[in-house]
Amino acid sequence: MREGKAPRGIARPASPRSRPRGPPRKDDVPVSAPSPSSLSPLPLSPASSLARGTPPGTDSRRPASFMAGRPVRLVLCLAPLLFAGGWAVTNRPTVYEGVRRLVAADPWWLLAGGGFTCLNWVAASCVRQGALPDRVPAGQLLASQFAAGAANHVLPGGLGAHAITVRFLRARGVPLDRATASVGLYSLAKSSAKTAVLIVFLAASPAWRRLGELVPDGRLLVPLAAIAGGALTVVGVLLTVVRPLRRPVTGMLRSALADAREVHTRPCRVAALWGGAVAMPLLQGATLVCVGASLGLQLPWEHVVLAYLAAGTAVGAVPAPGGFAVDAALVWTLVTFGATPAVATATVIGYRVLTDWVPLVPGAVTLSALIRAKIL
Repeated sequence: MREGKAPRGIARPASPRSRPRGPPRKDDVPVSAPSPSSLSPLPLSPASSLARGTPPGTDSRRPASFMAGRPVRLVLCLAPLLFAGGWAVTNRPTVYEGVRRLVAADPWWLLAGGGFTCLNWVAASCVRQGALPDRVPAGQLLASQFAAGAANHVLPGGLGAHAITVRFLRARGVPLDRATASVGLYSLAKSSAKTAVLIVFLAASPAWRRLGELVPDGRLLVPLAAIAGGALTVVGVLLTVVRPLRRPVTGMLRSALADAREVHTRPCRVAALWGGAVAMPLLQGATLVCVGASLGLQLPWEHVVLAYLAAGTAVGAVPAPGGFAVDAALVWTLVTFGATPAVATATVIGYRVLTDWVPLVPGAVTLSALIRAKIL
Protein backbone atom coordinates (compact mmCIF):
# COMPACT_ATOMS: atom_id res chain seq x y z
CA MET A 1 0.00 0.00 0.00
CA ARG A 2 1.39 3.30 -1.04
CA GLU A 3 2.00 6.02 1.46
CA GLY A 4 -0.37 8.94 1.49
CA LYS A 5 -3.33 6.93 0.11
CA ALA A 6 -6.17 5.79 2.31
CA PRO A 7 -7.30 2.17 2.08
CA ARG A 8 -10.31 1.34 0.02
CA GLY A 9 -13.61 1.66 1.76
CA ILE A 10 -12.35 4.30 4.16
CA ALA A 11 -13.23 7.88 3.42
CA ARG A 12 -10.31 10.29 3.47
CA PRO A 13 -10.82 13.18 5.93
CA ALA A 14 -11.44 16.46 4.24
CA SER A 15 -8.91 19.24 4.67
CA PRO A 16 -9.89 22.37 6.49
CA ARG A 17 -10.01 24.31 3.24
CA SER A 18 -12.20 21.74 1.53
CA ARG A 19 -14.68 21.38 4.41
CA PRO A 20 -18.03 22.87 3.63
CA ARG A 21 -18.93 25.69 5.94
CA GLY A 22 -22.27 25.41 7.62
CA PRO A 23 -24.29 28.06 9.24
CA PRO A 24 -22.51 29.88 12.12
CA ARG A 25 -23.12 28.66 15.59
CA LYS A 26 -23.98 30.73 18.58
CA ASP A 27 -20.72 30.01 20.42
CA ASP A 28 -18.53 31.15 17.49
CA VAL A 29 -16.67 34.39 18.25
CA PRO A 30 -15.42 36.44 15.31
CA VAL A 31 -11.70 37.09 15.44
CA SER A 32 -10.45 40.31 13.87
CA ALA A 33 -6.92 41.17 12.76
CA PRO A 34 -4.79 42.78 15.46
CA SER A 35 -4.33 46.53 15.17
CA PRO A 36 -0.80 48.02 15.03
CA SER A 37 -1.39 49.92 18.27
CA SER A 38 -2.17 46.75 20.19
CA LEU A 39 1.18 45.19 19.38
CA SER A 40 3.75 45.67 22.12
CA PRO A 41 7.41 45.94 21.10
CA LEU A 42 9.45 42.90 21.87
CA PRO A 43 13.04 43.19 23.09
CA LEU A 44 15.63 42.58 20.45
CA SER A 45 17.71 39.47 20.69
CA PRO A 46 21.51 39.69 20.54
CA ALA A 47 21.50 38.25 17.05
CA SER A 48 19.02 40.80 15.76
CA SER A 49 20.93 43.60 17.50
CA LEU A 50 24.18 42.57 15.82
CA ALA A 51 22.38 42.30 12.50
CA ARG A 52 21.16 45.87 12.84
CA GLY A 53 24.67 47.12 13.72
CA THR A 54 24.09 47.83 17.41
CA PRO A 55 25.76 45.93 20.24
CA PRO A 56 23.60 43.81 22.54
CA GLY A 57 22.09 45.63 25.49
CA THR A 58 22.10 49.04 23.80
CA ASP A 59 19.31 51.07 22.33
CA SER A 60 19.41 51.83 18.64
CA ARG A 61 17.83 55.21 19.21
CA ARG A 62 19.77 58.42 19.93
CA PRO A 63 21.93 57.90 23.01
CA ALA A 64 21.18 59.83 26.17
CA SER A 65 24.82 60.97 26.40
CA PHE A 66 24.19 63.39 23.52
CA MET A 67 21.97 65.53 25.70
CA ALA A 68 24.29 65.03 28.65
CA GLY A 69 27.28 66.27 26.61
CA ARG A 70 25.63 69.49 25.46
CA PRO A 71 25.85 71.26 28.86
CA VAL A 72 29.50 70.26 29.14
CA ARG A 73 30.29 71.72 25.72
CA LEU A 74 28.35 74.85 26.59
CA VAL A 75 30.39 75.32 29.78
CA LEU A 76 33.62 74.81 27.83
CA CYS A 77 32.51 77.37 25.27
CA LEU A 78 31.57 80.02 27.83
CA ALA A 79 34.48 79.45 30.24
CA PRO A 80 37.08 81.46 28.23
CA LEU A 81 34.63 84.35 27.81
CA LEU A 82 33.80 84.40 31.51
CA PHE A 83 37.48 84.27 32.41
CA ALA A 84 38.29 87.16 30.07
CA GLY A 85 35.50 89.29 31.54
CA GLY A 86 36.51 88.47 35.12
CA TRP A 87 40.15 89.22 34.41
CA ALA A 88 39.26 92.62 32.89
CA VAL A 89 37.09 93.52 35.88
CA THR A 90 39.76 92.45 38.38
CA ASN A 91 42.54 94.41 36.63
CA ARG A 92 40.57 97.58 35.94
CA PRO A 93 43.35 100.04 36.96
CA THR A 94 45.97 98.30 34.84
CA VAL A 95 43.69 98.10 31.83
CA TYR A 96 42.67 101.76 32.22
CA GLU A 97 46.27 102.99 32.50
CA GLY A 98 47.40 101.00 29.48
CA VAL A 99 44.46 102.15 27.37
CA ARG A 100 44.87 105.80 28.45
CA ARG A 101 48.51 105.87 27.41
CA LEU A 102 47.83 104.04 24.17
CA VAL A 103 45.13 106.56 23.23
CA ALA A 104 47.72 109.33 23.36
CA ALA A 105 50.29 107.31 21.41
CA ASP A 106 51.07 107.53 17.72
CA PRO A 107 48.46 105.34 15.98
CA TRP A 108 50.62 104.55 12.96
CA TRP A 109 53.35 103.00 15.09
CA LEU A 110 50.70 101.03 16.98
CA LEU A 111 49.25 99.82 13.69
CA ALA A 112 52.70 98.62 12.64
CA GLY A 113 53.05 96.84 15.96
CA GLY A 114 49.70 95.16 15.40
CA GLY A 115 50.92 93.92 12.03
CA PHE A 116 54.03 92.40 13.61
CA THR A 117 51.80 90.74 16.22
CA CYS A 118 49.70 89.10 13.50
CA LEU A 119 52.85 87.90 11.76
CA ASN A 120 53.97 86.35 15.05
CA TRP A 121 50.92 84.03 15.00
CA VAL A 122 51.83 83.01 11.46
CA ALA A 123 55.40 82.26 12.56
CA ALA A 124 54.11 80.20 15.51
CA SER A 125 51.92 78.19 13.13
CA CYS A 126 54.95 77.54 10.91
CA VAL A 127 56.95 76.25 13.88
CA ARG A 128 54.05 74.00 14.96
CA GLN A 129 53.77 72.53 11.46
CA GLY A 130 57.52 72.18 11.14
CA ALA A 131 57.69 70.19 14.38
CA LEU A 132 55.20 67.60 13.08
CA PRO A 133 55.74 65.17 10.18
CA ASP A 134 51.98 65.01 9.49
CA ARG A 135 50.33 67.80 7.57
CA VAL A 136 47.43 69.60 9.28
CA PRO A 137 44.99 72.20 7.86
CA ALA A 138 46.79 75.55 7.77
CA GLY A 139 43.73 77.68 8.51
CA GLN A 140 42.64 75.62 11.49
CA LEU A 141 46.21 75.54 12.81
CA LEU A 142 46.44 79.34 12.59
CA ALA A 143 43.07 79.70 14.35
CA SER A 144 44.22 77.36 17.12
CA GLN A 145 47.38 79.41 17.68
CA PHE A 146 45.33 82.60 17.83
CA ALA A 147 43.01 80.99 20.38
CA ALA A 148 45.96 79.64 22.36
CA GLY A 149 46.80 83.19 23.47
CA ALA A 150 43.62 83.26 25.56
CA ALA A 151 44.51 79.92 27.15
CA ASN A 152 47.95 81.21 28.14
CA HIS A 153 46.30 83.57 30.64
CA VAL A 154 44.91 80.57 32.53
CA LEU A 155 47.98 78.33 32.72
CA PRO A 156 51.53 79.62 33.28
CA GLY A 157 54.63 78.97 31.24
CA GLY A 158 52.85 78.57 27.91
CA LEU A 159 51.07 75.42 29.10
CA GLY A 160 47.74 76.76 27.88
CA ALA A 161 48.97 77.06 24.29
CA HIS A 162 50.53 73.59 24.47
CA ALA A 163 47.30 72.10 25.80
CA ILE A 164 45.29 73.70 22.98
CA THR A 165 47.80 72.46 20.40
CA VAL A 166 47.75 68.89 21.74
CA ARG A 167 43.96 68.94 21.76
CA PHE A 168 43.92 70.20 18.16
CA LEU A 169 46.40 67.59 16.96
CA ARG A 170 44.50 64.79 18.72
CA ALA A 171 41.31 65.92 16.96
CA ARG A 172 43.18 65.70 13.63
CA GLY A 173 44.07 62.06 14.29
CA VAL A 174 47.64 62.51 15.53
CA PRO A 175 48.53 60.00 18.30
CA LEU A 176 49.10 61.37 21.77
CA ASP A 177 52.80 60.49 21.92
CA ARG A 178 53.53 62.20 18.61
CA ALA A 179 51.48 65.27 19.55
CA THR A 180 53.39 65.56 22.83
CA ALA A 181 56.68 65.02 21.02
CA SER A 182 55.86 67.85 18.61
CA VAL A 183 55.25 70.17 21.57
CA GLY A 184 58.66 69.24 22.98
CA LEU A 185 60.38 69.85 19.64
CA TYR A 186 58.55 73.17 19.31
CA SER A 187 59.74 74.32 22.73
CA LEU A 188 63.31 73.17 22.05
CA ALA A 189 63.50 74.91 18.68
CA LYS A 190 61.94 78.09 20.06
CA SER A 191 64.31 78.38 23.04
CA SER A 192 67.38 77.43 20.98
CA ALA A 193 66.61 79.97 18.27
CA LYS A 194 65.92 82.69 20.83
CA THR A 195 69.26 82.02 22.53
CA ALA A 196 71.06 82.12 19.17
CA VAL A 197 69.44 85.46 18.27
CA LEU A 198 70.38 86.82 21.72
CA ILE A 199 74.02 85.81 21.18
CA VAL A 200 74.06 87.57 17.80
CA PHE A 201 72.68 90.78 19.33
CA LEU A 202 75.14 90.59 22.21
CA ALA A 203 78.02 90.32 19.75
CA ALA A 204 76.73 93.15 17.53
CA SER A 205 75.53 95.67 20.13
CA PRO A 206 77.78 97.48 22.62
CA ALA A 207 74.92 97.62 25.12
CA TRP A 208 75.75 94.16 26.44
CA ARG A 209 78.09 95.71 29.01
CA ARG A 210 75.10 97.21 30.83
CA LEU A 211 73.55 93.78 31.25
CA GLY A 212 76.16 93.03 33.93
CA GLU A 213 74.20 95.30 36.27
CA LEU A 214 71.19 92.97 35.97
CA VAL A 215 73.06 89.81 36.97
CA PRO A 216 72.40 88.97 40.64
CA ASP A 217 75.27 88.56 43.04
CA GLY A 218 76.71 85.23 44.11
CA ARG A 219 74.66 85.02 47.30
CA LEU A 220 71.49 84.73 45.21
CA LEU A 221 72.96 82.51 42.49
CA VAL A 222 73.94 79.76 44.93
CA PRO A 223 70.38 79.08 46.20
CA LEU A 224 69.01 79.23 42.65
CA ALA A 225 71.62 76.72 41.46
CA ALA A 226 70.87 74.46 44.44
CA ILE A 227 67.13 74.54 43.69
CA ALA A 228 67.68 73.77 40.01
CA GLY A 229 70.10 70.93 40.82
CA GLY A 230 67.72 69.47 43.39
CA ALA A 231 64.83 69.54 40.95
CA LEU A 232 66.86 67.76 38.27
CA THR A 233 68.00 65.17 40.82
CA VAL A 234 64.43 64.45 41.95
CA VAL A 235 63.28 64.05 38.34
CA GLY A 236 66.16 61.69 37.59
CA VAL A 237 65.45 59.55 40.66
CA LEU A 238 61.74 59.34 39.85
CA LEU A 239 62.42 58.28 36.27
CA THR A 240 64.91 55.65 37.47
CA VAL A 241 62.88 54.15 40.30
CA VAL A 242 59.23 54.50 39.29
CA ARG A 243 58.69 52.12 36.37
CA PRO A 244 55.12 53.24 35.49
CA LEU A 245 56.49 56.76 35.10
CA ARG A 246 59.59 55.71 33.23
CA ARG A 247 57.78 53.78 30.50
CA PRO A 248 55.65 56.64 29.10
CA VAL A 249 58.54 59.10 29.35
CA THR A 250 60.85 56.69 27.54
CA GLY A 251 58.24 56.08 24.87
CA MET A 252 57.68 59.80 24.42
CA LEU A 253 61.42 60.46 24.08
CA ARG A 254 61.76 57.62 21.58
CA SER A 255 58.87 59.01 19.54
CA ALA A 256 60.30 62.53 19.76
CA LEU A 257 63.68 61.41 18.45
CA ALA A 258 62.07 59.49 15.60
CA ASP A 259 59.89 62.47 14.62
CA ALA A 260 62.85 64.85 14.89
CA ARG A 261 64.88 62.69 12.53
CA GLU A 262 61.98 62.46 10.09
CA VAL A 263 61.30 66.19 10.20
CA HIS A 264 64.93 67.08 9.48
CA THR A 265 64.92 64.91 6.37
CA ARG A 266 62.36 67.26 4.77
CA PRO A 267 63.69 70.67 3.72
CA CYS A 268 60.26 72.30 3.91
CA ARG A 269 59.78 71.16 7.50
CA VAL A 270 63.28 72.33 8.46
CA ALA A 271 62.63 75.77 6.94
CA ALA A 272 59.26 76.08 8.69
CA LEU A 273 60.64 74.88 12.05
CA TRP A 274 63.82 76.90 12.34
CA GLY A 275 62.79 79.84 10.17
CA GLY A 276 59.67 80.39 12.24
CA ALA A 277 61.60 79.89 15.48
CA VAL A 278 64.11 82.60 14.51
CA ALA A 279 61.38 84.94 13.26
CA MET A 280 59.28 84.78 16.44
CA PRO A 281 61.65 86.67 18.82
CA LEU A 282 62.48 89.18 16.09
CA LEU A 283 58.80 89.89 15.43
CA GLN A 284 58.08 90.22 19.15
CA GLY A 285 61.03 92.59 19.55
CA ALA A 286 59.83 94.59 16.53
CA THR A 287 56.42 94.96 18.20
CA LEU A 288 58.07 96.32 21.33
CA VAL A 289 60.11 98.75 19.20
CA CYS A 290 56.94 100.05 17.53
CA VAL A 291 55.15 100.53 20.86
CA GLY A 292 58.18 102.34 22.32
CA ALA A 293 58.40 104.62 19.27
CA SER A 294 54.71 105.48 19.59
CA LEU A 295 55.22 106.51 23.24
CA GLY A 296 58.51 108.39 22.72
CA LEU A 297 60.94 105.81 24.12
CA GLN A 298 64.36 107.35 23.48
CA LEU A 299 66.33 104.15 22.88
CA PRO A 300 67.85 102.66 19.71
CA TRP A 301 65.85 99.79 18.23
CA GLU A 302 68.70 97.29 18.73
CA HIS A 303 68.82 98.14 22.45
CA VAL A 304 65.07 97.58 22.74
CA VAL A 305 65.27 94.20 20.99
CA LEU A 306 68.26 93.20 23.12
CA ALA A 307 66.37 94.18 26.28
CA TYR A 308 63.42 92.04 25.21
CA LEU A 309 65.62 89.03 24.40
CA ALA A 310 67.62 89.32 27.62
CA ALA A 311 64.54 89.69 29.85
CA GLY A 312 62.66 86.86 28.12
CA THR A 313 65.65 84.50 28.27
CA ALA A 314 66.44 85.29 31.91
CA VAL A 315 62.99 84.88 33.46
CA GLY A 316 61.02 83.24 30.65
CA ALA A 317 60.92 79.96 32.55
CA VAL A 318 59.35 81.53 35.66
CA PRO A 319 55.84 80.00 36.00
CA ALA A 320 53.83 83.24 36.02
CA PRO A 321 50.61 83.42 33.99
CA GLY A 322 50.26 86.20 31.47
CA GLY A 323 54.04 86.87 31.32
CA PHE A 324 54.07 89.18 34.35
CA ALA A 325 57.56 88.09 35.39
CA VAL A 326 58.88 88.93 31.91
CA ASP A 327 57.17 92.33 32.09
CA ALA A 328 58.85 93.21 35.37
CA ALA A 329 62.25 92.13 34.06
CA LEU A 330 61.66 94.03 30.82
CA VAL A 331 60.90 97.30 32.64
CA TRP A 332 64.03 96.85 34.72
CA THR A 333 66.14 96.16 31.62
CA LEU A 334 64.80 99.19 29.71
CA VAL A 335 65.54 101.44 32.69
CA THR A 336 69.05 99.99 32.86
CA PHE A 337 69.58 100.86 29.18
CA GLY A 338 68.66 104.51 29.87
CA ALA A 339 64.88 104.85 29.59
CA THR A 340 62.90 106.75 32.19
CA PRO A 341 60.83 104.52 34.50
CA ALA A 342 57.50 106.09 33.49
CA VAL A 343 58.06 105.66 29.75
CA ALA A 344 59.53 102.17 30.22
CA THR A 345 56.50 101.12 32.25
CA ALA A 346 54.13 102.63 29.70
CA THR A 347 55.97 100.85 26.88
CA VAL A 348 55.69 97.46 28.55
CA ILE A 349 52.02 98.07 29.40
CA GLY A 350 51.35 99.11 25.81
CA TYR A 351 53.17 96.07 24.50
CA ARG A 352 51.13 93.79 26.73
CA VAL A 353 47.89 95.53 25.73
CA LEU A 354 48.69 95.18 22.04
CA THR A 355 49.90 91.57 22.13
CA ASP A 356 47.75 90.01 24.86
CA TRP A 357 44.87 92.15 26.10
CA VAL A 358 43.49 93.35 22.76
CA PRO A 359 43.46 89.82 21.24
CA LEU A 360 42.15 88.30 24.48
CA VAL A 361 38.42 88.62 23.75
CA PRO A 362 38.71 87.69 20.04
CA GLY A 363 40.93 84.78 21.03
CA ALA A 364 38.39 83.62 23.61
CA VAL A 365 35.62 83.86 20.99
CA THR A 366 37.75 81.87 18.55
CA LEU A 367 38.46 79.27 21.22
CA SER A 368 34.76 78.93 21.95
CA ALA A 369 33.98 78.62 18.24
CA LEU A 370 36.62 75.92 17.77
CA ILE A 371 35.25 73.96 20.71
CA ARG A 372 31.70 74.28 19.44
CA ALA A 373 32.75 73.17 15.95
CA LYS A 374 34.50 70.16 17.56
CA ILE A 375 37.85 71.18 16.07
CA LEU A 376 39.22 71.14 19.65
